[in-house]
Order: sequence, then structure tokens, then C-alpha cells
Amino acid sequence: MKIGITYDLRADYLARGYTAQETAEFDRIDTIEAIEDALNRAGYRTDRIGHLDALVRRIATGDRWDMVFNIAEGLRGLGREAQVPALLDAYAIPYTFSDPLVLSLTLHKGMTKHVIRDNGIPTADFAIVETVADAAGISLPFPLFVKPIAEGTSKGITAAARVGSQAELRERCRELLAAFRQPVLVETFLPGREFTVGIIGTAAAAEAVGVMEVLLREGAEGDGYSYVNKEDYVQWVDYRLAGDGAAEEARRIALSAWRVLGCRDAGRVDLRADASGRPLFMEVNPLAGLHPVHSDLPILCSLAGMGYQELINRIMASAMKRLG
Repeated sequence: MKIGITYDLRADYLARGYTAQETAEFDRIDTIEAIEDALNRAGYRTDRIGHLDALVRRIATGDRWDMVFNIAEGLRGLGREAQVPALLDAYAIPYTFSDPLVLSLTLHKGMTKHVIRDNGIPTADFAIVETVADAAGISLPFPLFVKPIAEGTSKGITAAARVGSQAELRERCRELLAAFRQPVLVETFLPGREFTVGIIGTAAAAEAVGVMEVLLREGAEGDGYSYVNKEDYVQWVDYRLAGDGAAEEARRIALSAWRVLGCRDAGRVDLRADASGRPLFMEVNPLAGLHPVHSDLPILCSLAGMGYQELINRIMASAMKRLG
């Protein structure tokens, strides 16, 4: 069985002049090598395709695959993660992970929270800021947490993300609107524990493989899993499996969110607890990083006793099962 692999290689974009932060979501070559090695060990023939432009060229010349292992993040727009799956759908080429609808919805954190809240899943109160003037109309109680509405890898999250006054809120929204050219999500600040839940499977077959608590060390930046903390996690972050009552509630909420949103095959759901210790949905990552050492999902799986080969095997098994 021939498996194509679609991805955005960070080195390619750095060579074209993009900055380290602009390319933070893209993959290193050793991630692609690890995925390809695991697929080969599982008995699949692999073909590295690369980014969207390369996929377009390959399809135009008549190339096809039995399935595509898609981890392409895309470069531009709120629908950037959906571009490769949409093209594959147009040519009836099966692929791993979520479809264009899910990937467009979940990249927009505000729209995701609307769907989550409408389905009765607990999430922090929030508002969406599209212009600096919008910040004046926000009536949520301080402190608040402010971040770009459609970025991953904690881009735009710094020590300044937590704001305690109307003046701070306006200034932070101004900075983010200028830097990222997209709306800003403003949420009630959650001061409690932070969890990420790893999920494998689709719909009723989805299961949480573990609940990992993210613990910041003394000296880490700010009040959350920021871009700096995530980039230098060896110095600033500890990870541990959690199994107490709050973790089990996080597991339940994460699975409900995964199924409500229609996510497929594998990914992560991030949650944080409020002042009473109750976990609340923050966001979902249906295209979770797959570096075998540095990415949160493989770290979580390793803590839960699942090796990288088994993770890739189970992703493929989930895709095969839903495709019949």
C-alpha cells in the first residue's frame, strides 16, 4: 500500500526568509523521517510529497496514492490547515486526520468555543476582538487572557497575555492585531492546573490515551504554556500523567469535545482549571505535532506506555477503519 506524506518543512520556509516564529508550527526533517520510518516498519511504501504546491504539481502529473498521511499546516489564511485535505477530497484521495470543515473550524478558537459552549461543554467566558475599538466593549471581569484567534504552538502568547486593566487589554489587543493580522480571543483568565488530553480514534471509537499535566518551573515565562516556554520546554516545563478527579473530568470533557467537533484519528485537547479547580475546555489540536521527542502528543503517549511506532500504527488503524 502506497502512502504519500504531506507536510510543511520549517527549513524550506526559513530559507525563503520567513522568521522563526512565523514557521514555528512547521515540521523539522527528523519528524518526517520518524513518521516515514514508522510507516515503513508497519509495511507501507512511502512517498514524500511535501507542501501544498508540491501536492498540486504531483496530482497534475497524474500521481495518486492509496492514502496520504497529512500533517501539512498550511501558510496563509484561516483555512490554511484545510487546504491539503480539500484538494485530496476533490481527487477522492483518502487521508489521515480531520477533514476541511473540522480543520477550518478548530483553527478559529472563537468559532470553536461557540460550538463547544452551544453543546454544553464547559469553557471560559470569552469575547472576540476584531478592531482595537472592540476592546472597550468587553465587560468580562479582569484578569483576562488575550491571544491570537488562529495560531498554534502558543504563538502570540507571552507574559503580557494576562491583562489586569482596560488599558492593558486595549494595548495587548492593539499589539496582536498588528502583529498577526487576525482577530484576538479574549477569555476569562483561568488560574488553575493545565492539562492536555491525547486522543486516538474517531467518533464513538475515540479514546483518551492519557491526561498530561503541564507544570511550569520556577522562572518560566508568565502564567501559561507560552511560546517561549514551549520552545524551550526542557528548561521551563515538566510533564506528568495525572489521574485524580480533576484529570478524569478533563478526560471526559476532552472526549466530548473531540466527538462534538468531529475530529478524527488522533490529536489533543487542551484544558485549564478555574479558581475552583474545575477543568474547562481551551482548544483542540486535530493536527497535533508528531516529533517523536519534542511534541506533546508523543510525550504524553510515552508517559502512558505507548511507543512512537504504536502511535503511528494506531493512527493508521483509525484511518483505515473509518474508510472501510
